[in-house]
Amino acid sequence: MQNSTTIGFIGAGNMAYAIISGLINNGISAEKIKLSDTNESLLSLRKDEFNLEVFTDNIELAAHCDVIVLAVKPQILSIVCHQITESIKPGALIVSIAAGVRVRDINRWLGGNQPIVRTMPNTPALLNQGVTGLFANENVSASQKELAGDILSSVGQSLWVEEEGMLDAVTALSGSGPAYFFLMIESMSNAGVALGLDEKTAQALSIQTALGASMMADASTDSAHELRGKVTSPNGTTQAAIESFQDQDFDLIVAHAMRAAFDRAGELGVELGDSD
Repeated sequence: MQNSTTIGFIGAGNMAYAIISGLINNGISAEKIKLSDTNESLLSLRKDEFNLEVFTDNIELAAHCDVIVLAVKPQILSIVCHQITESIKPGALIVSIAAGVRVRDINRWLGGNQPIVRTMPNTPALLNQGVTGLFANENVSASQKELAGDILSSVGQSLWVEEEGMLDAVTALSGSGPAYFFLMIESMSNAGVALGLDEKTAQALSIQTALGASMMADASTDSAHELRGKVTSPNGTTQAAIESFQDQDFDLIVAHAMRAAFDRAGELGVELGDSD
């Protein structure tokens, strides 16, 4: 990523904080990052944290930037887009991290023919362990696509999809996915307490087991299926637990849950796009 590119963030919340931190940690000068928000106390905090130029006026910020990252709540995205339409630099790249809002609606709110990358990051980005799905419209150049990938890769991995509808699948898998693992940790901890462990010990065992298993899966060339087989001894304790999961059709439970998230993501896209 070139340090000559000026990147502006509209919205100073947690995800903007994570990405700005990642960019600076990857060598991007704070002088090339600008930030706007209507919350002056939050804006002041971010200014002190990063030594950035900040604005309370989105229009003023947009006029200075080659890339504008829309990091606001989806419900107000249309308002923000209408605000900045006249001040955006010609050809400036728009990167949206607002969940659910489709590219065609963002493009319409911005007046059309805008290079737009829509993204679906997840909350582990706050620890630089995120994964982000990205989709570019036809107005995005190859260099802009690379730039968007670099920006989101500053907080973890970034993966491109060829069809925007697949971002709903990304949402169902990785966007909502951290909550699934939190639920598993919660359930395992509760079960451990029921088996006689104290709550603190059960929770620590659950969290570290989840972390260790994820690290093993990431480091190994084996598939998750193969790794599971290696720790499942015939007629042992793990096999007993896995068979109990399978008897209750664990795969189907997960599939149904992710389908529900996928369907809801599509519904939200329609609902949010109706706002003008």
